[in-house]
Amino acid sequence: MNNIEKIQLGQNGPLVSKLGLGCMRMSSIWGSSTPDETESIATIHEALDRGINFLNTGDFYGAGHNEMLIGKAIKDRRDDAFISVKFGAIFHNGQWLGLDLRPIAIKNFINYSLTRLGIETIDLYQPSRMDGSVPVEDIIGTIADLVKEGKVRHIGVSEITADQLRKANEVYPISALEIGYSLADRHIENDLLPAAKELGIAVVAFANTAEGLLTGEMKAPLAANDYHNHFSRFQGENLAYNLEKVEVLKQLAQNKGYTPTQVAIAWVKAQGDNIMPLVSMSRRSRLPENMEAMDIVFTPEEMNTLNTTFAIGAIRGGTYLQR
Repeated sequence: MNNIEKIQLGQNGPLVSKLGLGCMRMSSIWGSSTPDETESIATIHEALDRGINFLNTGDFYGAGHNEMLIGKAIKDRRDDAFISVKFGAIFHNGQWLGLDLRPIAIKNFINYSLTRLGIETIDLYQPSRMDGSVPVEDIIGTIADLVKEGKVRHIGVSEITADQLRKANEVYPISALEIGYSLADRHIENDLLPAAKELGIAVVAFANTAEGLLTGEMKAPLAANDYHNHFSRFQGENLAYNLEKVEVLKQLAQNKGYTPTQVAIAWVKAQGDNIMPLVSMSRRSRLPENMEAMDIVFTPEEMNTLNTTFAIGAIRGGTYLQR
């Protein structure tokens, strides 16, 4: 079942599945327990069987666990998978400490990733974000050297500004920009998305449901131990106000015969031919519904309703996407 729509990464890059599989939730996140590895590997296998070949991970997901898991899953299927790896984020005991984007660190990170994944070349390698501590030219230049060494095929970037994107692309052709994008988080439409389109760079859009806000399953108030409480979007009056907006999404989804999550994914896909929804999942049962979302078509009236209800700034409060 390999008839899934394709997207090109960069102006002369490879064709990959238009729906990406985010593997982050296959490892422990936010202090949660590690999901069943057998099911996670089976999910990757079924995704590959269905034509979803873009697998997204980070060397800091589960302190390397995620890469090792993917390595097990693709051991005999390397040619079926396109591996995207983020690097640079430093954690200790589950706490974010910052970034290390020094060239010497990048050259260290890549070898550990290759070993954990059990492969010789990473298809797409990208800094998880930029913090200004190291010049963009030095970061991208170092990855370009890794391309020459055969350790990396294509270069990506993640969570950066339009100016940084242009600067990076001047150093070496950037194939993909990974960034949070959803009905609730549309600020990148002002300058970053236009810059990516102008430069011919594919957009790998994660957080399509805005940390669960757009699933239609969230209710106020949240449990005291819910990690969402850390973000202003999910606190007090902000959450109540935002959930009123979500009611419009829920009604539209119901009228179309889909779930709010499916509509949220479909909206992201509909924003451009160069945009790939990146959906995190760790269970095979999620694959059919997420793939079905890629076939949803909106009427002009439906699109207008969504764009008006969720105009830029319509959702109150922020999430980690703006940190």
